[in-house]
Amino acid sequence: MSVVDRSETAAPLWRRRRSRSVGWVSDHVRLAITVDFCCALAAGVVGFLFRFGDDTAAPRPDAMLAAALPLIWVGWVAATRAYESRFFGAGSEEYRRILDAGISLTAAVAILSYATKAEVARGFVVVTLPTVTLLSLLGRYRLRKHLHLRRARGQGMRRAVAVGHREAVTELVREFGRARHHGMQIVAACLPADGGADRVGTVPVEGGMWEVADVVRRCDADAVAVLACPELAGVELRRLAWKLERTDTELLVASALLDIAGPRTSIRPVAGLPLMHVEHPQLAGVRRMLKAVFDRTVAAFALVLLSPLWAVTALLIRLDDPGPAFFSQERVGLGGHGFRMLKFRTMVVDAERRRRELAARDTSGSVLFKLRDDPRITRIGSRLRRWSIDELPQLVNVLRGEMSLVGPRPPLPDEVDRYGEDVFRRLAVKPGMTGLWQVSGRSDLSWEESVRLDLRYIENWSLVLDMQILWKTLAAVFRGSGAY
Repeated sequence: MSVVDRSETAAPLWRRRRSRSVGWVSDHVRLAITVDFCCALAAGVVGFLFRFGDDTAAPRPDAMLAAALPLIWVGWVAATRAYESRFFGAGSEEYRRILDAGISLTAAVAILSYATKAEVARGFVVVTLPTVTLLSLLGRYRLRKHLHLRRARGQGMRRAVAVGHREAVTELVREFGRARHHGMQIVAACLPADGGADRVGTVPVEGGMWEVADVVRRCDADAVAVLACPELAGVELRRLAWKLERTDTELLVASALLDIAGPRTSIRPVAGLPLMHVEHPQLAGVRRMLKAVFDRTVAAFALVLLSPLWAVTALLIRLDDPGPAFFSQERVGLGGHGFRMLKFRTMVVDAERRRRELAARDTSGSVLFKLRDDPRITRIGSRLRRWSIDELPQLVNVLRGEMSLVGPRPPLPDEVDRYGEDVFRRLAVKPGMTGLWQVSGRSDLSWEESVRLDLRYIENWSLVLDMQILWKTLAAVFRGSGAY
């Protein structure tokens, strides 16, 4: 059976297009335009005052540029398509397009001023355009947090129909339920004819794979998420796309490659077929060198800046519990090589001996041993863990080149001995002081979820991703969730 009949594929597009309220999208776009306009207005004032002070006889080109900058900036940002709703709420693409707009506008102003011989003050341009870019980035960040709060309350969500086999749909429902800030809510599922289920978790099964378009209309869905399945591929998927096009419904097709996205994937036509090309992750060469330089530079600066905090912390530990202020433990790093990881001591002196006793009582079978109310933790140790201050000595490991600022969690040797085949992939990069596991729940995560996040980081690593994780780490540490 085909997805659509012949009459529907031949029908004009305009006859079938639905009228559906965009709701939160139009509101968010208006807010983004307003924020960008105000940021450009503020940047123009700052740049003008910085370069000319209260001089009312400033050169005319500079005054005209300052006055027109809000409109120019909004138009330029729109030209980079940074107001498209698919970039709102998640990912780095929204920020990247704002940055591209700032760089390209700076280049355009420089070229036009040279070509027209307009005497635009360099000091004004150097201050104003980077300022508007930075302010817009901060403004978009605050808008995103506002959108996340709305989505946590169930607002600003896109209604989606999931299409695929029961196991894949169950996983998708679980992921979207856990990451509500992405703004996708599964409202119905379409399974194969032999799916044999009325519900997938909390989501009702509304039909088979050949009834997707009808289910979309009944559920007033905004999107269809097609998971990897042989029943709906090739010609059938193309016919489904034609029918969804008439209702202005977004079609999302999931790749069978788990957790691989971004610049590593691209669609290229080969012999008339759109094939997905997957590049290998760049874990060596120049990019690794740049990461090492960045890590060691930041670590050296942080060590100097935080030295007073180190002294106070070490003193408090010694006063609270007899014993050394620092704790050294064998961990496994890049390529399976061991190293001694440094931490501030947060447990009693004989914690390692007592760990074996406590681990013997653990019946969970998890590779990772972690107790929420660990009796070995000292009074000051619980506070150090709450704010992740106990991990600051790992900056020394970063400076030595044994660890990175961002990377997978550094495992214990006995944990590595229990690794499955895929989990050894975590040792392909240096372990990190923080990582996706740190900003996604810390110790509240299950072992399987922690591994999945570490593997996702390795497959999609970039310096921009590292900076995003470092930024989010500050928020995770401030909340203190999952720290024990």
